[in-house]
Amino acid sequence: MDAASRRQAILEKLSKASGPVSAGALAGELGVSRQIVVGDVALLRASGAQIDATPRGYRMQPAAAGYTGLVACVHNTAEEMRRELYTVADQGGTVVDVMVENALYGEIRANLNVASRYDADAFVKQAEAAPDSLLSRMTGGVHLHTIRCANQEAFRRIEAALDAAGLLYRKE
Repeated sequence: MDAASRRQAILEKLSKASGPVSAGALAGELGVSRQIVVGDVALLRASGAQIDATPRGYRMQPAAAGYTGLVACVHNTAEEMRRELYTVADQGGTVVDVMVENALYGEIRANLNVASRYDADAFVKQAEAAPDSLLSRMTGGVHLHTIRCANQEAFRRIEAALDAAGLLYRKE
């Protein structure tokens, strides 16, 4: 299979998948290395394919529906991170990404796409295995999340729940 056919096959597999697909799984199905798949996905994204890289694998970006807003949060422990992600998911939201401000690079953003407690547990497990990789380590725990939910009322409910849990950042 040539590179163009392989990339087309990746797009088709991701389009048909019901959830994220790991680079390793794609590599196994296509008979290439994981690194080849990572490179192919990078090229597909550069050419405009709407592919998210999540902690559990690649997926086609869903069409943005509902309301999207930003929240500023702060936490310093894995348990607080889990509580933050659970709070958003339990209120019907999806944590689309995390963003921090960096003196050298400016805005650094990473896709999360956490929409359930299962997703949250998987992310926290990965974070506990590589704690120095957390973006919030650069900012003393302060970070932003893009939250996608049904409507503005749901977003306000999520904000209130995060505030009640002591997870919203409030510079006093």
